[in-house]
Amino acid sequence: MIDMPVVGILTMPDESQHFRGNRANFIDIIREGKRRGIPVYVVTARDLNPRLSRVVAYEYHFDKGQWKKTFAPVPDVVYNRIPEREDERRPEVKRLIEECLRSRRISLYNPYFFNKWQLFVWLSASDKTRGYIPTTVKYSPTVKLLDLLKSHSLLYFKPARGKAGKGIMRVERVTRNGKKPKYVLSVQEERSSQEFQFPSLPLLRRYLDSVIGREDYIVQQGVKLSSFKGRPFDMRVLVQKNRRGVWQVSGIGARMAGETSITTHVPRGGSIDNPAKLLRGIYGRARTVRILRSAKRMALTIAKQIEKSCGHNLGEMSMDLGVDRRGKLWFFEANSKPMKFDEPHIRKRSLKRMFDYVQYLSSGKQQLRSIPEMIHDL
Repeated sequence: MIDMPVVGILTMPDESQHFRGNRANFIDIIREGKRRGIPVYVVTARDLNPRLSRVVAYEYHFDKGQWKKTFAPVPDVVYNRIPEREDERRPEVKRLIEECLRSRRISLYNPYFFNKWQLFVWLSASDKTRGYIPTTVKYSPTVKLLDLLKSHSLLYFKPARGKAGKGIMRVERVTRNGKKPKYVLSVQEERSSQEFQFPSLPLLRRYLDSVIGREDYIVQQGVKLSSFKGRPFDMRVLVQKNRRGVWQVSGIGARMAGETSITTHVPRGGSIDNPAKLLRGIYGRARTVRILRSAKRMALTIAKQIEKSCGHNLGEMSMDLGVDRRGKLWFFEANSKPMKFDEPHIRKRSLKRMFDYVQYLSSGKQQLRSIPEMIHDL
């Protein structure tokens, strides 16, 4: 009889389908847990109560290809996959997360989505990470756009709580033949961008204010990225803790912008590629090795600073890093709930690392339970 930690994938309830979230991702996680002898189930924020000994949960039956409602022990480790920021802000969800964080029997990691503005506050506070971040300010009706556009002819406007490229806008200050500058605004839509031209800054600001309203936005220096065959690209880096609780890079993928897109996000028309191939085509083999090695060191340094600043236990994050046309590396954003990487080798390693860290968290903290006691059907 082998003692193993119990893992609960935390998500939100759904009246018609029992729970929300990326079911394919959940099944991959459950499959890896099964392979390693670690019980894994899905539990909703409505059903998880750290004060009780059992929870209503959802187990996947591979032989039938079906989800089944079960009774299960309260998990030793909670993997937070609540899908939306709006869900996390609900009072009952906030109370649950805080209770899990205080619990002596449960380890919850990555309790919250990151706020883009807060990330830049944290990273600008350290000498080790300050040089990686582009000029970033919080947007307000009084922000000095003219000064920013004089220093950086390209600016990006991003929702502080956005994800997958939604709501991003780009402004470029264009001056030709000594004429009065005009301002070109590109607005990211579903899989392409729409372009508007403004003859003056007040007209542009009026439009931006009407679009942004009361939503929190950041304004960020635009970086002219390295391009392959005319398409800009950046790198998506997955950083996870290992079985010793130490940060490691699990993989680096490249994301190329769509032909009519202002971002590299795949849901917005971007595509996946091999970063080494793209970089070698621009910088040659030797410099590519140096860039990728520097990107890994940079990602680990940033992960440590984010975790130190946020004050919570983090186990994984993905980062968007860019290489400008001179070969300099930049940090753009980090995500505390990484999307599933499509590169098979990165996906395989990410699942392995997840369970390595689960075992690290559970060792010495929880009283582990026996597999035969694990699950009883409702």
